[in-house]
Amino acid sequence: MWTQVIEQALNTTRANIRRFGDHFPHVSNGDGKYGLNPNDDWTDGFWTGILWLGYEYSGDPEFHEAAVKSVASFKSRMDNHIVLDHHDIGFLYSLSSKAQWIVEKDKQARALTIQAADTLMKRWRENIRILQAWGPKDDPQNGGRIIIDCLLNLPLLYWATEQTGNPRYAEVARIHADQSLRFLVRGDGSSYHTFYFDQETGDAIRGGTHQGYRDGSTWTRGQAWGIYGFALAYRYFRDPEYLAAAKRLAEYFIKHLPEDNVAYWDFDVPQNPTSPRDSSASAIAVCGMLEIADHLDQADPARAKLLEAVQLAMKSLTENYFTAGSETEEGFLRHGSYSVRGGASPDDFVIWGDYYFLEALMRLEKGLPGYWYERT
Repeated sequence: MWTQVIEQALNTTRANIRRFGDHFPHVSNGDGKYGLNPNDDWTDGFWTGILWLGYEYSGDPEFHEAAVKSVASFKSRMDNHIVLDHHDIGFLYSLSSKAQWIVEKDKQARALTIQAADTLMKRWRENIRILQAWGPKDDPQNGGRIIIDCLLNLPLLYWATEQTGNPRYAEVARIHADQSLRFLVRGDGSSYHTFYFDQETGDAIRGGTHQGYRDGSTWTRGQAWGIYGFALAYRYFRDPEYLAAAKRLAEYFIKHLPEDNVAYWDFDVPQNPTSPRDSSASAIAVCGMLEIADHLDQADPARAKLLEAVQLAMKSLTENYFTAGSETEEGFLRHGSYSVRGGASPDDFVIWGDYYFLEALMRLEKGLPGYWYERT
């Protein structure tokens, strides 16, 4: 059913391999072209993940060559510690070196991924019991800040415990997930983007946002990170509270979608023809819903509801947002938003949206789940 869509996306990727060279795509700026960087941004793993998915699906040596070359760039980035003082290490290395390990069992890729997990562990703040998202230790603004995005960085730590037998990686990840569940997920199934803690006492201060409409609103990409992140936490820990949280977040997401089943950038923003969408939020949420469905009984009505929402979202993304192999557009999904609040690429291509759209397609068509966990 999804074969033609995948082939069109891979045709775009083949063209992008030649266009991008040694550089990595980030977001576009209204011109259909990705801004490129030399592997120094938090989003660069998503391009490598696309390459590995493309290779697994097609067996095309062009994808393999580009993917392996990309992982070598991540090795250089680690060796030179290029912009790694943040929590997005999981986004960078789960989709690059960990992907290579999962696909090829390359021992050097495994070693690099464990090194990445060690780098992420340096973000642990024992007195607050969180992995600090941004900024240096004791930073007055961000030193006590947790953000919901980090849930998708935690699988790097789960995996590191599985690989090394050292329980500390998973212990830290589980404590952080528990803090996220307690302070970021609200009673109605909505979520805060960020939460602040007192750096000295560890006391909770308040919820807030960095990219949402306002502090108390529900930023749709954050909600999607929560859906997928808690579902993956359940896969590792089998704690029913994580699965219940993922389901509640997914139910809220589905209930608040507009008529075409693709999210606006924030669920609380006034919805009108000029309000930006975030197609990437819907792509992430689809992957999360598919992950939840994997853990539910075939006869569970909640599973059927999730899979119906997946089909509706993917149909809309494909028919209304997908570039369908356009020779002039470098992304897969139109109308992604990076930071509407910050005025950065509010209605553009975003490379993570492309990655999750392709991951969702691979899950639906081939049962390929991406690179967040080892396959059995």
